[in-house]
Amino acid sequence: MKRLFYVICLISLLSSNVLAEGVNGVEVDTLVKTSSSWDGEPLPDYAEGTPEITILRITVPQGARLPLHKHPVINAGVLLAGELTVTTEENEILHLKAGDSIAEVVNKGHYGKNEGNEPAEIIVFYAGVVDTPITIKENSGEENSGATIPD
Repeated sequence: MKRLFYVICLISLLSSNVLAEGVNGVEVDTLVKTSSSWDGEPLPDYAEGTPEITILRITVPQGARLPLHKHPVINAGVLLAGELTVTTEENEILHLKAGDSIAEVVNKGHYGKNEGNEPAEIIVFYAGVVDTPITIKENSGEENSGATIPD
């Protein structure tokens, strides 16, 4: 847990304007800084255990819909290309376009759908714990380590 705290502090320091101040041409934009997910729910406390950071680049083809799933860990991402619509079981909807960031819902069923005209490409950062899944398929209870997109 202490290592995760140090990693988060280091990332925060490296992304701060104070560090970049005085360096020619360096720009720092905060894409997201929040203690709640996109639906307004507070993010949970970090889990106990050995921290494990997972970073995925996920490409969702045009017209594809991911299955209903949930993430038991805090995660956030940036949509690099295309469009993506995220819908929760409660029918809360978030539309993302290239350049948008997201603090994802935690322990809440949801799915993503690409309703755009090109593949949607998103980079997602998961702050998990070793031997804990980052994705659980809702219908099957099947765990996913993050090596592939949930089916």
